[in-house]
Amino acid sequence: MPDHEIGSREEWQEARDALAKLEAQHAELNAEIKKQRLSLPWVPIEKEYEFDTEEGKKTLPELFDGRSQLLAYNIMYGPDYQVGACPGCTSLGDEFSGSLIHLNKRDVTFLCFSRAPIDRLTAYKERMGWEFPYVSTHETDFPWDFGLAMTEDQAEQIPEVKQMIESPPDWLQEWSEQIGAELKDGLREGPGYIAFARDNGTVYHTYTVMAPDPFVAPHFNMLLERTPKAQPDEPRAWRKDEYPD
Repeated sequence: MPDHEIGSREEWQEARDALAKLEAQHAELNAEIKKQRLSLPWVPIEKEYEFDTEEGKKTLPELFDGRSQLLAYNIMYGPDYQVGACPGCTSLGDEFSGSLIHLNKRDVTFLCFSRAPIDRLTAYKERMGWEFPYVSTHETDFPWDFGLAMTEDQAEQIPEVKQMIESPPDWLQEWSEQIGAELKDGLREGPGYIAFARDNGTVYHTYTVMAPDPFVAPHFNMLLERTPKAQPDEPRAWRKDEYPD
């Protein structure tokens, strides 16, 4: 007998109808959130940035690749990471390549940022089989200016981060080993999305969302939420080529 409530088709339909009402409320709220997101003011970018890419140095406007919108995900892969990027960010990265053609055809350029040097990003991209552009913000002000990373002093001022560094749970200590960096360095990288628009030669910052927003989680989590069994409530993640047997 399954360790779950068993019922008739009629009981299932009654419960499903009740859930459908809640899902409809969620959809209505999400529509309002989308409306407000699109109405955020655009902030002109007056500072010049230059990034290391697989094709050489590029400015922020050049990253648009001729399109009017730029959406990027900041992968946790700092210069102190000696093994590789955050396994959770890596899982999300695995899902980006298939979306590229659909975003590009809708006037959106997509790429990923990380603070590690470009040679490490390129090698990691090849290992993972990623196809999206992977851009290094190494030795630029960009991650600091847009809240994609923290200085040591900034991290020290956040009680939650300080607590995780001083008394890390087992899963976080394992994560530190997975990336090959001390927690005081590894936790200073911020996973999240950042969006820009370009109009008449001016680049605007339009949106940022950081973890733990659900949008920052791997997309397969949405599929797992629709499966019959609940997933373990623990934050461990593995790279696709490192799952335990």
